[in-house]
Amino acid sequence: MDRSVYIAMTGATQIMRAQDVVSHNLANASTTGFKSELDAFRSLPVLGPGSPTRINAVAQGLGRDDAQGSMQHTGRALDVAVRGPGWIAVQAPDGSEAYTRAGDLRLTADGMLTDAAGNPVLGNGGPINIPDSTQISIGDDGTISTVPLGQGPNTLTQVDRIKLVNPDPAQLAKGADGLMHLAGGGVADADATVQLAPETLEGSNVNPSSELVRMIALSRQYEMQVRSIKTAEDDADAGAKLLQAS
Repeated sequence: MDRSVYIAMTGATQIMRAQDVVSHNLANASTTGFKSELDAFRSLPVLGPGSPTRINAVAQGLGRDDAQGSMQHTGRALDVAVRGPGWIAVQAPDGSEAYTRAGDLRLTADGMLTDAAGNPVLGNGGPINIPDSTQISIGDDGTISTVPLGQGPNTLTQVDRIKLVNPDPAQLAKGADGLMHLAGGGVADADATVQLAPETLEGSNVNPSSELVRMIALSRQYEMQVRSIKTAEDDADAGAKLLQAS
């Protein structure tokens, strides 16, 4: 009985953790540039003193799905989407360099270019600042050009270039800030082969239908584990009554 309760209890606990991943993916089904998180169950032996028959079912993260989301043309000058592999470099809240696929960029009141979360977008020499302009355009290679106030269209001037990188995906990990960071706090080199799609946004690559099916399956598995615990409890109570009767 004790063994069955332990297995069912650990299974129910890990199913709840797997549900957290599914819920997180569903909550970001419409988030620009979001990459769905992957996880799977593994059976691992419990180390230390005790019976070697104890097994712990563990929900382990397998990383993320880097498949590109759907491309949506917006017509907005500050919207960009990364074509294929690659990332946009931004400055994380802690001052370090981080990476994102969310290309719905913004301009602050003082002209700093940021992502939607307010993280400064990095260029050739650090955070990008754009002077007051009548027109802003971003090229396929990340080049930012503007038409200064009071000038004509023929005065298009290059201001900076967005830093685009393409590091080894295995070296990237998502931080608590929701951004991707290089292992060990490193900095990726700019990659001229990474291309942008101007006036376009990349949608989330989460498949809501698949996630909902997985959520239902996990819910049923959780109910099965709870029933197993209840059955073990009923068996223990029945055994105790038999011993009292004898």
